[in-house]
Amino acid sequence: MSLAPERLSIGIRRHFTAPGVHPYDQVVWERRDAQIKNWKDGSVAFEQLGVEFPVSWSLNATNIVAQKYFRGTPGTPERENSMRQVVDRVADTITKWGTECGYFIDQDEADSFCNELKFILITQRAAFNSPVWFNIGVNGVPQQASACFILAVDDTMDAILNWYKEEGTIFKGGSGAGINLSNIRSSAEHLKGGGTASGPVSFMRGADASAGTIKSGGKTRRAAKMVILNASHPDIEEFIWCKSREEKKARALRDAGFDMDLDGSDSFSVQYQNANNSVRVTDEFMQAVKDDADWNLTAVKDGRVVRTIRARDLWRQIATASWECADPGLQFDTTINKWHTAHAAGRINGSNPCSEYMHIDNSACNLASINLLKYLNDDDTFDVESYMHTIEVMFTAQEILVGNADYPTEKIAENSRLFRQLGLGYANLGALLMALGMPYDSTGGRAWAAALTSLMTGHAYATSARTASRMGPFAGFSANERYMLNVLRMHRDANLEIDNIDVVQPSLVDAATAAWDAAVRDGEEYGVRNSQASVLAPTGTIGLMMDCDTTGIEPDLGLVKFKKLVGGGNMTIVNQTVPRALNQLGYEAPIVDRIVAYIDENKSIVGSPDLKPEHLPVFACSMGDNTIHYEGHVRMMGATQPFLSGAISKTVNMPEEASIEDIEELHMLSWELGVKAVAVYRDNCKVGQPLSTMKKDGEQGSSTGGDASGAATQIVERIVERVVHQPVREKLPRSRRGRTFEFRVADCKGFATIGEYSDGRPGEVFLTVSKQGSTLAGIMDAFAKSISYGLQYGVPMRAFIEAFVNTRFEPAGMTDDPDIRMASSIVDYLFRRLAVEYLTTDERAELGIYTREERMQPTLPGVEESITQTTQGTDVFADPKTIPSASDLVAQIDAGTYSSPPSHGATKAAGTGMICSSCGSANMQRAGA
Repeated sequence: MSLAPERLSIGIRRHFTAPGVHPYDQVVWERRDAQIKNWKDGSVAFEQLGVEFPVSWSLNATNIVAQKYFRGTPGTPERENSMRQVVDRVADTITKWGTECGYFIDQDEADSFCNELKFILITQRAAFNSPVWFNIGVNGVPQQASACFILAVDDTMDAILNWYKEEGTIFKGGSGAGINLSNIRSSAEHLKGGGTASGPVSFMRGADASAGTIKSGGKTRRAAKMVILNASHPDIEEFIWCKSREEKKARALRDAGFDMDLDGSDSFSVQYQNANNSVRVTDEFMQAVKDDADWNLTAVKDGRVVRTIRARDLWRQIATASWECADPGLQFDTTINKWHTAHAAGRINGSNPCSEYMHIDNSACNLASINLLKYLNDDDTFDVESYMHTIEVMFTAQEILVGNADYPTEKIAENSRLFRQLGLGYANLGALLMALGMPYDSTGGRAWAAALTSLMTGHAYATSARTASRMGPFAGFSANERYMLNVLRMHRDANLEIDNIDVVQPSLVDAATAAWDAAVRDGEEYGVRNSQASVLAPTGTIGLMMDCDTTGIEPDLGLVKFKKLVGGGNMTIVNQTVPRALNQLGYEAPIVDRIVAYIDENKSIVGSPDLKPEHLPVFACSMGDNTIHYEGHVRMMGATQPFLSGAISKTVNMPEEASIEDIEELHMLSWELGVKAVAVYRDNCKVGQPLSTMKKDGEQGSSTGGDASGAATQIVERIVERVVHQPVREKLPRSRRGRTFEFRVADCKGFATIGEYSDGRPGEVFLTVSKQGSTLAGIMDAFAKSISYGLQYGVPMRAFIEAFVNTRFEPAGMTDDPDIRMASSIVDYLFRRLAVEYLTTDERAELGIYTREERMQPTLPGVEESITQTTQGTDVFADPKTIPSASDLVAQIDAGTYSSPPSHGATKAAGTGMICSSCGSANMQRAGA
């Protein structure tokens, strides 16, 4: 045992625990059943009875951990059955490695570290990324701990084929990798034999096919993949448009009747759909855009100018392609390398698939995240001391992992141990700000976020310097000392320039300042143990594991969420952060109760008579009728970016009506704010969704950024032509069958009768509501006639349902229908009832409409992750299906741009994507939207 008492201590102390008291004795435990059902047929997809968890853990978290993180064959004595076993497996292994490597000055410090780590994990104060839970401490399994990888490729066929191999190895275990392809010569350059090179975009096809095939070979999610190309590469325009062109192909094939759903049987013929694409731009390029200057595209091999274009033309192409299909994103190369701590080892060329980890090629990063809301006291003060202690313990655990873990390639293993990159981050920022009564999109909210991020990274680096005093700095430190210390000083200087810092709790500000002073001082004396310390990751599955309301840097998704009940079923409850925020804002208890009741009934706080207008921004969310403007998301990224070693995993969601110019302005704002990477997702821009009911004739589209307004005009003209000339009425037979049902919405009683064609299709609607002769009755009668005519002229029932579900007006409220307990209007109830009567289970699932029996069944989980010789799982996945908008419905049908949500249960935002709250499966769009 190498405890090495002659060296300095790294300073781990007890804070949450006491000697002689086991951390598990500080929480209350219970046995419960973990079960996940197939909501379609009610069959049990996963079940483990009598698992043991703390009482404070939700059933969602229980199911996710039991299904994903318990090791051992189900049904055998070796199968883990308690969270104690999982935490023991991980914490004891890390402590054992730390003791063997000499991290602790004596056994007391080792015991203190182990008990503190166990308490932090078991009380959901922090969590490691998924590979740690999958692999660490499992006998016979490579001890893979990292989820993020960056690869590299040279301009040789052997190197390109090796890229395929390495990437496939990483994908096989469920993790993701990013790569910059700018080293591959362009299609404008010649080969030694006299031929012309095919260019990097052509080689992307093989890697894309590999990723798709590995995904289809047993995984329930796509491989997480990023490809990057520099803006100066001669093939940059082909790269910009490659995904947009393929999506136009997908649209055309779908209109011809092929199954081009996201996982459809014919979708595999569409290329480049398994990766996020990003263009790497420099400050020189950005200035050329501002100055409307020319931009040279230069040869890879000899640097000669192949072609010169206007920088603004290329800029417009990037924005237009992103407007069309959410790709490519942007990475700001000069900003990234300005904050590079290891310049002597080579520049930063790439990132992981979600763009939060950015460092040298052939490297990896293991992640962990802190649950910020756990550190908000009952008196609404932030527990700075406990936060700092958690940073120390988690960062030390990550540091021990990086030197003892296994890696998929020798190069990655070598660089990981040379530079010891870590990625500490946090989750629940949005919930914390709301609980503080602080709008997410405000200078005060950004100041709090900046201070929290600054303290996290500053204290992590101070801990790293203390660890270096005992264990020595990272092996590459001596060659990079000047760069490393310069970046630490840049972080320290930025900490003194946080805007509106006066609104932040003074002890938090003081702690951040002291942390950076210590990091710089001790770093100059001892060096630092880690070349990188922090990122902001999506925290998808582990966010659910910690019962977080919000993930990563994200704001709250909505004010109402689903809670799973013991014994089955779900209930909707108002986010418990809401009453806490109302109390913080000074509302008395009876008013708080009324506002919460209003939210519960209306699923929105907008219109609450008790809420002061000036407080509405506090409750703004990323979705709904009180949303945060997309610039607010970017400004939050800009506020926190100076205090991160890496970057931020976040896609900026924009409304469907956003213009290309809006995207250009957002890209420029991101650069001006010092953000390292940005990706946007415009609502309904993806075409790889369910089939449209209308076919477009010879759809054309610009592949080089043509006039979007002109294209829109052509679409409108086609719609008008089709509506005026083509519809033919299909009358119902004189003798026909029908269905009649009685209903009540709030205090309004009514009857609906549906007349059917001989094949069972609905063809007419009669709607009668009390009181006869009232204005409402007359309007409903006219409305039913219009729906009847639409059905007879070929408008699908599903189109009407998508358009009118969630329509809001009085009367609204409780119904007497067991399948549809709440309705926001009579129209909302009618079309939900029609969905139950006439749509398939899958169609209703895509629309989020379930019967009583279906609501009581959690979603079908993903396939259990297999053990591989490389890595297991990641919190970063790709390309979810998106929720459709009802606006411009006919245009969407014609354009083939229907969208649908993932076929899971209740979902919630997860950093840059959506997480199923039942099984923890994550789907990430772009860098995840």
